Amino acid sequence: MTRHAVVALTVAAAVGGLTAPTALANSALAAPAAVPAAVPTDPVVTGATVNGGKDVVVGTTERKTFTVTVHGSDDSGLQFADVDLLGPAVGFYTTDNYCETATACTTTFTVDPHPDPYNENTDLRNANAGRWYVNTLVDTNDGASLLAKNVGGFLLKRAAALTVNAAPEPVVKGGTITVTGKLTRANWDTYRYAGYTGRSVALQFRPKAGDTYTTVKTLTTNGTGNLRTTVKAASDGYWRWSFAGTTTTAPKNATGDFVDVR
Repeated sequence: MTRHAVVALTVAAAVGGLTAPTALANSALAAPAAVPAAVPTDPVVTGATVNGGKDVVVGTTERKTFTVTVHGSDDSGLQFADVDLLGPAVGFYTTDNYCETATACTTTFTVDPHPDPYNENTDLRNANAGRWYVNTLVDTNDGASLLAKNVGGFLLKRAAALTVNAAPEPVVKGGTITVTGKLTRANWDTYRYAGYTGRSVALQFRPKAGDTYTTVKTLTTNGTGNLRTTVKAASDGYWRWSFAGTTTTAPKNATGDFVDVR
């Protein structure tokens, strides 16, 4: 019975007389509706990470190399990034690189405290210390481009140095300890370290058996960056000066000086 019904429908279709069941069968075999093509999206830059999120600190002799990673997205993926760094006193560095992933493009910068014999505009000067900003021109795999300004920032700082000397050693309990030191920072104009004057510096103490330094008092560096104060000897421990840093100069802790109290 079923075989005859199928033959009858086939014959009817062959002579042009489609029955209702045959029309439904043909409808079921029809091609599915076309899916609209995806509309390309514009590229987006979501930010930039400089030096792993840390300040860029430069002394007087060593070059400093650090990375800048531009983050973004596009339906075709990011392909290439041209990255500019802009800072105080017309500071400017630029470099470019192909993107390592569809959403990240990392470039590498090297700054030098000494003059560049081939380009006098790329050496650092004291006036360049402070907040810098990141601009980028990003290209995508489908040929689109996007210029994004101020997508990230960082602090470019002059390195600091800090000394300490606590004396006498040993000292009688209850006696007077004289603690001296000096705060200096990198001078990118002279390529030497010079006294950092008028800066607040904390005198800190750590007991011999302890792990934590505690601030005892705070002083201000004099006209040459020097520090000097006295304290009463109470117990064995380490004395140090601690500088919190500024927007132009890196923080610094002196290496603790041990005093034996007897």
